[in-house]
Amino acid sequence: MLPVVLVGGLHTDARRAAVWRLLRAVPGSLALYHDLAEATARGRVVRTVRDSDGVVRGAETPVGEECACCAVRADLVPELTRIAEDGMCELAVVELWDSVEPRSVAEVIAANAGERLRLAGVVTAVDPALVLPYLACGDDLTDAGLAASATDQRTVADTWARQLEYAPVLALVGGRETAAEADRALLTQLHPTAARVHVADQAYPRLATGGFDVEAAAARQHPASALLPQEAEEHGVSTLVWRHRRPFHPGRLYAALEQLTCAAPRSRGRFWLADRPDTLVAWDAAGGALSVDNAGPWLAALPESAWELVPPVRQVAAAMDWDPELGDRVQHLVFTAPGLDAAGLRRLLASCLLTDREYAAGREEWRRLPSAFDELLDPVST
Repeated sequence: MLPVVLVGGLHTDARRAAVWRLLRAVPGSLALYHDLAEATARGRVVRTVRDSDGVVRGAETPVGEECACCAVRADLVPELTRIAEDGMCELAVVELWDSVEPRSVAEVIAANAGERLRLAGVVTAVDPALVLPYLACGDDLTDAGLAASATDQRTVADTWARQLEYAPVLALVGGRETAAEADRALLTQLHPTAARVHVADQAYPRLATGGFDVEAAAARQHPASALLPQEAEEHGVSTLVWRHRRPFHPGRLYAALEQLTCAAPRSRGRFWLADRPDTLVAWDAAGGALSVDNAGPWLAALPESAWELVPPVRQVAAAMDWDPELGDRVQHLVFTAPGLDAAGLRRLLASCLLTDREYAAGREEWRRLPSAFDELLDPVST
């Protein structure tokens, strides 16, 4: 089976350095790259295959009615399979175009690998000095010239956050001696479980090809079972972990959303609202933009007969958070930023909870509270 490694990230120079290092480290390896820069204008995606000496061959793939990323996914597995069948390649390195997120590509390869392909790793290439500028950038990908389609509504910050947090290996470039301590601290706090390795280190090729489990990666991203960072403070960079059992008052929380979103360049987690006690709500903010989504029911809201249908990792996460009265319902929000005002943030979050009197009124009264999140959480019917 041909091992395949995905290397992605918005830091273009870092990504290219990470790919080149793998090509040099593994004799007989090839790199595939789909250039989406002119996909919208020309309706075609340029694909190149190269080795450590340069381009081996190139081709064009039509986009048609689908988005450029869809065209890439449709073209990628057949091309990888052809390379595997040639039997002359020891490692296939898929370099993802700037704003392509690794999760969708990883899941496509894993689902269609057959007996020819094996997803051996997912890497995000990082220039530590650019982590904060990209994470704080609320520009639309379209305005930055990085949109994957005409309808791409993502921002630089949220795209970069997903690229960074999905990969279990972060390949670092730049001078290790000159990298600012605050930049390294920010990277560590954003993704503490990742293997952080410089592309020049001998360990990099081994870590990059050490294996990848798409189901485990998806579980790490799901709001109900996400592995969120722990509380930390180093070199002026702080991560605040805020947990509470009491539900949020929908109106007060909604009024505080802008302040909470702007309190840190990155925040994430899960929470619950008094008027929607059975709904697990996901919080995902980057670069001053916030997404709150209905992530389904809390486990405590399901009949016990349905628990066996829930993935084991979700059951374990719920068990660790279980409360005799509220089950797995919890406020669990994490904020990471240089110069974070942790005390002010705690006060603001606490002010959004139900008061003692409101909490004592019980769930029937909670449900009568004016809802402020209907437009954000209820799907729009057409």
